[in-house]
Amino acid sequence: MSLQRNHGFTLIELMIVIGIVAIIAVVAASYYGDNVIAAKRSDGRRGLQDTATLLEKCKSLYGNYNSPNCSISNGDTVNSPEGLYVIAVTSAASTFQLTATPAAGSSQVNDNDCTSITLDNLGQRGGTGANSSVCW
Repeated sequence: MSLQRNHGFTLIELMIVIGIVAIIAVVAASYYGDNVIAAKRSDGRRGLQDTATLLEKCKSLYGNYNSPNCSISNGDTVNSPEGLYVIAVTSAASTFQLTATPAAGSSQVNDNDCTSITLDNLGQRGGTGANSSVCW
């Protein structure tokens, strides 16, 4: 008499595989979300650089950063190109400081590593957050 053996998977084996796949999916989703947030920081950096360019143009035309003839002046806010950041302008005759913070309702409000990005008239770059070294 020969024993006939069923070839297939048991319920336990299937549950183990499903558990492993679920764990891998959770880890992958976490890394993906972090990478998307990090990639979108470029919108804030670009906005800072565009605004700094306008201020430099203003200084070269009118002799200072806060001339009333400039399109941007002290206390103004500007949206980044994709609207993910709001850029605050603090300027005086010979200096400026730009600070980009995530716009309310944008995906960047979840960026704990870089809660703000800064740029000044000397080209000094900075930021704040849990890991501000990644801001630039």
